[in-house]
Amino acid sequence: MLFEPFAARKLHLANRIVMAPMTRSRAVEANTPNALMADYYAQRATAGLLITEGVSPSPNGLGYARIPGLFNAAQVQGWRLVTDAVHARGGKIVVQLMHTGRVTHAANLPAGAETLSPTDTALTGEMWTDAQGMQPHTKPRAMTEADIAAAVAEYAHSATLAIEAGFDGVELHAANGYLMEQFLNANINTRSDSYGGSAAARNRFTLDVARASCAAIGAERVGIRLSPYGVFNGSGAFAEVDAQYLALVQDLSTLGLLYVHLLDHSAMGTPPVPAALKSGMRSAFAGPFMLAGGYGGASAEQALAANQADLIAFGRPFLANPDLVARLQANAALNAPDMSTFYTPGPKGYTDYPSLGA
Repeated sequence: MLFEPFAARKLHLANRIVMAPMTRSRAVEANTPNALMADYYAQRATAGLLITEGVSPSPNGLGYARIPGLFNAAQVQGWRLVTDAVHARGGKIVVQLMHTGRVTHAANLPAGAETLSPTDTALTGEMWTDAQGMQPHTKPRAMTEADIAAAVAEYAHSATLAIEAGFDGVELHAANGYLMEQFLNANINTRSDSYGGSAAARNRFTLDVARASCAAIGAERVGIRLSPYGVFNGSGAFAEVDAQYLALVQDLSTLGLLYVHLLDHSAMGTPPVPAALKSGMRSAFAGPFMLAGGYGGASAEQALAANQADLIAFGRPFLANPDLVARLQANAALNAPDMSTFYTPGPKGYTDYPSLGA
């Protein structure tokens, strides 16, 4: 089943293999995509669907060094290099919109940007800055309702720019402890207004962003990534997490989204997403359902055969194997990823991994 075509709403995919979003930090000039990035994505265009690395819809969301944005004309033109290159090879590609929220340091932000989050509680630990090396995360300012409305509008505007840039759609990153999950997660969101204090209130920002994005470009072009039970960036499980996420997915289902993308990071040592929650979310969403997290060719086939998902996303295997689809078909050995080059500038560990027969 893995290599069969699949229709995700109006998007016709050559196979059920998805390249998962992975931060690569190669947007070295003004957070703008470049020709090197176009080469990287084009190399991997045999996937049924490519999901880009996290791309900020706002200057305020550029929390990491050298991550790309999608909120100005230069970035649209940069991303056009990428989408043209992928489409020239017959691929399909969506952009993952990722606002980092409190997962930031001010040295990584452009002039005039600020660190925002549902509350003013700083994330513990440190992060890399090109200017100052490792630094503690910057303390955020708690968002007002006016800030929240502005952020929702930024997502919708970025979705519009994504279509202008040639993308086949967008994925809203509501996982891994970034801004959308900062609202979703009760360990982070301690607000007591209409955006916190209950499951429905914590879900509100994500639903607002989803509705605004659907209104901007059409629901059939808007997917979403979720990671209940993830532990990244101060998230983690909380009381009644299962019920909250089931309610969220039920509400998202009414919008007719492109897909729901469920991430389980247990292959990297985190607590697993319970099987009952996975199946419940699958049943709650009337549309394409994607799973990600430590899959190989055999386990992906098993998940599809068991109707656990329609699509399977692969992360690090795609990072190190631009021809992953061919390697899975041939049951060939995979290149090992070089972790030392995951986030460094330049082509090393990015566009120089060999393909079969090279």
